Amino acid sequence: MRLRALLDTDALGLKLLGGEDELDRSVRGVMTTDLRDPSRYLSGGELVLTGLAWRRDADDSEPFVRILVQAGVAALAAGEAELGSVPEDLVVACARHHLPLFAVNESVAFATITEHVVRQVSGERAGDLAAVVDRHRRMMTSGPAGGGPDVVLDLLGSDLDLRAWVLSPTGRPVAGPKDAAPALSTELCAKLAADHLAATRAGRRAPHRVPLGGTTYSLFPVRGAARAPQAAGAARDVRETVLSDWLLVVEADAGEWAEERLDLLYGVTQLIAVERDRRDAARTVRRRLAQEVLELVQTGAAPAEIAARLRVAAPVLLPGLGAAPHWQVVVARVEWEDGSAETGPVAQTLLEEILVDPLATGPEHSDRIAVAHTGGEAVALVPLPAVSSEHDGSETGILADALLASVREPLSAGLDGDGRVTLGVSAAVHSAEGLRGALEEARHARRVAAARPGRVCAAGHQELASHVLLLPFVPDDVRRAFTARLLDPLRDYDRRHRAELIPTLEAFLDSDGSWTRCASRLHLHVNTLRYRVGRIEQLTGRDLSRLEDKLDFFLALRMS
Repeated sequence: MRLRALLDTDALGLKLLGGEDELDRSVRGVMTTDLRDPSRYLSGGELVLTGLAWRRDADDSEPFVRILVQAGVAALAAGEAELGSVPEDLVVACARHHLPLFAVNESVAFATITEHVVRQVSGERAGDLAAVVDRHRRMMTSGPAGGGPDVVLDLLGSDLDLRAWVLSPTGRPVAGPKDAAPALSTELCAKLAADHLAATRAGRRAPHRVPLGGTTYSLFPVRGAARAPQAAGAARDVRETVLSDWLLVVEADAGEWAEERLDLLYGVTQLIAVERDRRDAARTVRRRLAQEVLELVQTGAAPAEIAARLRVAAPVLLPGLGAAPHWQVVVARVEWEDGSAETGPVAQTLLEEILVDPLATGPEHSDRIAVAHTGGEAVALVPLPAVSSEHDGSETGILADALLASVREPLSAGLDGDGRVTLGVSAAVHSAEGLRGALEEARHARRVAAARPGRVCAAGHQELASHVLLLPFVPDDVRRAFTARLLDPLRDYDRRHRAELIPTLEAFLDSDGSWTRCASRLHLHVNTLRYRVGRIEQLTGRDLSRLEDKLDFFLALRMS
């Protein structure tokens, strides 16, 4: 705002004492001070309000005004309450340095002036930002991208003093402010993403407001044109996009905002959505490569033909890599209970996001992942630059447990009780000959994961060499009969006597039948443990010193 506008506002009670020729100066902020040297708190363009407590005699005015001018302030406003009027020496000093000077009537509080200036300046900045956002949007829809989400977030921070982040549906930070303030923690990102997905599934109107740790965050969905309904008035199932849309997190309570500011933030989400759509379009080549390799593998093509296709894919997925990498296959499936929503593309987009390192930021880190989809299943071909497990025995590549830990909380909220995500991970292979086996291994691991309880489940190739491979494929009626025959007598006894025989049995098997280790683990005397084990054997007719009976109990507990 201009200094001239302050004089035109009668409620501010300002009287101009000097600087008529400088009234077109812009005011960018306001600061109240009675320090003799406030320079450390000034950045330029402020209207400085002072009660003159810094002035002891006439000699103090000149250095005070000189400090303000060197700091680049717009004007000085002095209150009349302390001295009854503004001292002449201050008027002379301001005139000498061409600093506009106002007198503030003693009936007007500095807070009134401050509130007026802040409101006017914020409104003008919002208008400026809206113009910038609109211009940026037009540029991006007709030409190259304008710097990605980071540019927009920088504008929000500099012009509206809003800290904001863009998160993926799994809570991975895609973009954030570049200031020195602490970034959002991994736990907080997962929580915000989970709340956003839950609110979206519940049909709540955005923005969603989430109070966490004394701070309120406002969540705005980022929906791209590529994921909008195709026909006017067409209703698209929210489940087709809820697991793939980004979200904008703003550290502020949007419930208190005017409609103009809300409209501005929705404009920001549209701008970010353009970047998202561009990123999706850039994945076309990688998706096509993955689709071609998948079709070759599934149709039993010759290994030489698959190897040739992999040689084409490797430079695209891993630029600069001299030799063909090792490969890993990850299979994912999204299933809804009513089976009405299309799941193949959803699983494809979701798997592309899940396979990004959860600690990586930015929208480009999934550019080395090729994901195809066939039916309701997504298949990822993941290149590994090096595999060292053959030499040192260490695990390399993608691990099912790590995938699960990074996405379980937010995705469970997005599934909202009527859907499931299941993942299967293969071992790494180093040739085209091994790719078909890796695909079957990943699919089998996913079926093992699907047999487990929970909305988000994963299994890896390591589990396919153990008893876990067999359990999911035992018919349900056989599982129920087997577990009931062995465990129901113990459950009934525990219910009637609170004897904790089931926990004792689990601990005994986990301790490999060691009396001392099991007793220590349960904080029991060995004699008490022997009594409980004896009761288990009496109730079931089994002998826990026999390997066959131990194995039966072990499997029954796993299937229960």
